[in-house]
Amino acid sequence: MSINIKDYIRTIPDFPHEGIMFRDVTTLFLDPRGFRMAIDQLLHPYAGKRFDKVVGLEARGFILGGAIAHQLSVGFVPIRKAGKLPGQTIAQDYKLEYGEATMEIHDDSLSAGEKVLLVDDLLATGGTAEAGIKLIEKLGAEVIGCAFIIDLPDLGGRAVLEKLGMDVHALTSFSGE
Repeated sequence: MSINIKDYIRTIPDFPHEGIMFRDVTTLFLDPRGFRMAIDQLLHPYAGKRFDKVVGLEARGFILGGAIAHQLSVGFVPIRKAGKLPGQTIAQDYKLEYGEATMEIHDDSLSAGEKVLLVDDLLATGGTAEAGIKLIEKLGAEVIGCAFIIDLPDLGGRAVLEKLGMDVHALTSFSGE
């Protein structure tokens, strides 16, 4: 029997509120074989492409992004919720299902022309990833790809990112929310 990424992901019903089926990747991170498989599979479609930096979206994107940056021998850049980064930042507002939020990046973390891989654990509505892309582009860098462990296709995030011209790669998908 072949093991795939989905086998490592735990589903927690009614979290963070009733009706949501939370897809928990911490069980994937816990298993060294599963974690290694995820990092390798996230990189596979980009074999042969050059990246200058890996950008991870808060918070689980930091775990993936750090491992991928190490594998590629490139720098890692965090995009965080507003007020969490020291130093000079630029900000981007974005919509959530239940309101609005702001993401920030250090204004000196990327240079014009740098090639970037954007990573996170989950693609839902695409709002967080779109904000990340806009921040990267404000600094003059170019997003070569967007890699996720999970896509929730019913929420339309992939279409949002593809409309922006992004190459989107996800290891697995789950129907519903």
